Amino acid sequence: MTTLSDPPKGGFRLSMLINDTRYRSYTFQFIALVALICAFGFLGSNLVSNLQAAGLNISYKFLSEPAGYDINQRLIEYTSQSTHLRAAIVGALNTLLVAVIACFLATVIGVIVGVLRLSNNWIVNKLMGVYVEIFRNVPVLIWILIIMAVFVAVLPQPREFRGDDATASMVFDMFAFTGRGFYAPRPFFTAEWAAGSTGYLIVIALLIASFFGARTVAKNATVTQERTGDRPTTWYYTLAIWFVPLIIACVVMGLSWELPELKGFNFKGGIYARNSLIALTFALSIYTAAFIAENVRAGILAISEGQTEAAASLGLRPGRIMNLVVLPQALRVIIPPLISQYLNITKNSSLAIAVGYMDITGTLGGITLNQTGRAIETILLLMAFYLVISLSISAIMNVYNNSVKLKER
Repeated sequence: MTTLSDPPKGGFRLSMLINDTRYRSYTFQFIALVALICAFGFLGSNLVSNLQAAGLNISYKFLSEPAGYDINQRLIEYTSQSTHLRAAIVGALNTLLVAVIACFLATVIGVIVGVLRLSNNWIVNKLMGVYVEIFRNVPVLIWILIIMAVFVAVLPQPREFRGDDATASMVFDMFAFTGRGFYAPRPFFTAEWAAGSTGYLIVIALLIASFFGARTVAKNATVTQERTGDRPTTWYYTLAIWFVPLIIACVVMGLSWELPELKGFNFKGGIYARNSLIALTFALSIYTAAFIAENVRAGILAISEGQTEAAASLGLRPGRIMNLVVLPQALRVIIPPLISQYLNITKNSSLAIAVGYMDITGTLGGITLNQTGRAIETILLLMAFYLVISLSISAIMNVYNNSVKLKER
């Protein structure tokens, strides 16, 4: 009886790195990696030699020196005697503040506009189309300047709130919208152990815990529905998880409010948001929302009409069909380009200097660079900051994208 067996395997030879398809791709990748390392090494050595020839060296000691300038919008304590490092941190927080708020508003506006662009109402459909075309085809810097100019020209100045003949008044005696910025009540805690930022950190931790608690309740309800066919009522549990711990914490820490008051030529107290912050955030939101609207519209149109017809045959209303059937499936098409829009918002926030908003480009890449003359160091730090933020946004959105994509057996 004859038995068939595999031919004997020969030993490894160097020629196989080129001739054998199993190793050829690795060979080319290794060559490309070595070439890239050599190119970066050459550029780095050239930079160091040129700096030495000019009597310069790369040093970050300037970060510990006093900054010597003020920052008009800040989330943490800062004075002109603070270090350049703290000024950079204040600018980074200002950048993140604009990016987070603008991403949220752009998503909400973009989803609404994208859905309304598919409306059967001719007027609504065309109005949304005009909005998309206008904002997509005009540079975002123009919109930032236009909105800033409108705020300064239209909104009243603080002096117009003074006296019996005041031409402007506060909203509910708590909010003031002026040409210099917006003023709102500021929460603070009277308990000594919760004074300062401690109380705010406790509230943030409770909100994060409530988020995961609400998700756990929803998952348990889904498991029960899959097992029994009936979904238990959980809305009161969700409300309790969100509000009961928060209310108890606010009572224990002694929550109080500091209201803005007109003193002298300006308002004092409360939360102050400069008109540059509002204009920049609003412009980035409505500009990027036009692009997100097109992504949403494309995602909805990618869903077969048979899905909508099948849902309608079951008696679902159009609003429920959109929320329960169409949008969950459209997310698989919407999320990948949505990541790019979030990255664009973060990078476009560097245009803040056009309206005087001090983000990290204005602090570290602007005043600090001019005062210290450390152009290479500051630019490298700026590049590292935007790179880390962009990669973080991509990583978070990719995790969410993997959670909603179609799971194959």
